[in-house]
Amino acid sequence: MKISLIISTYNWPEALDLCLRSVLQQRVLPSEILIADDGSSEQTAAVIDKFQEQFTIPLIHVWQEDQGFQLAKIRNKAIARSSGEYIVQIDGDLILHKDFIKDHLEFAERGSFVRASRIYMNEDLSRALIQNKRVRISPFEKGISNRMSAFRLSFLQQLFANKYKQKGDERWEIHGCNMAYWRDDAIAVNGYNELFKGWGPEDKEFVARLLNKGLKRHFLKFGAIAFHLWHQVNPKENLKNNVCLFEQAKRRKSIYCEFGIDQYLMVST
Repeated sequence: MKISLIISTYNWPEALDLCLRSVLQQRVLPSEILIADDGSSEQTAAVIDKFQEQFTIPLIHVWQEDQGFQLAKIRNKAIARSSGEYIVQIDGDLILHKDFIKDHLEFAERGSFVRASRIYMNEDLSRALIQNKRVRISPFEKGISNRMSAFRLSFLQQLFANKYKQKGDERWEIHGCNMAYWRDDAIAVNGYNELFKGWGPEDKEFVARLLNKGLKRHFLKFGAIAFHLWHQVNPKENLKNNVCLFEQAKRRKSIYCEFGIDQYLMVST
């Protein structure tokens, strides 16, 4: 199966450098990497150029002009450019466990999409990792908050897949920074809704439409481990409007969004 790894980023080249270093150390590499870049400067392009010389797989820079926070739009563009059957989606401020791609590959199942965990690190640990360009992290390391999620226990993964956080509002919860889905399922619901401007929760609305289409949500716990670098909280000026869009998708049981990935698929054909 061909896997496309989509990494979203915006003007944090130091974090993207660590993220790509951790991808280089994967036991199982994806088939291609697409950097979904929401308008970063030339510093980010320089990081990508450097790693293009090191990877034996395609590393594709998908860039759009900086016109404010438009994560939904750049993710759609990256999905449209991807060629894999299966998409693993992360943010560029994650450091991946060496079995991250392997775990997602083995967990993939038709008729479902996957939520996985992220492990939070504090400011001191994050700064030290960036300074030393270190991507090997122990679950016992000082500066990790949700420590239990940092243990890779493959024999427990299937036990939690269909039972963990599946009730009530928990079923809508997703970490857009660590999830996976089939490319044709994303296209069937027209990808991300580009009416979302600014931070959140475009990922939950995307998931709502996948669930409304009849897909199952699997939770990958104790696998596909990703460590999240500390950063300041994003501004949330448009959050109220974005939450309304999410609630509307749930209330109307929407499957398809009007402003989505189809515009880029038409261009590509």
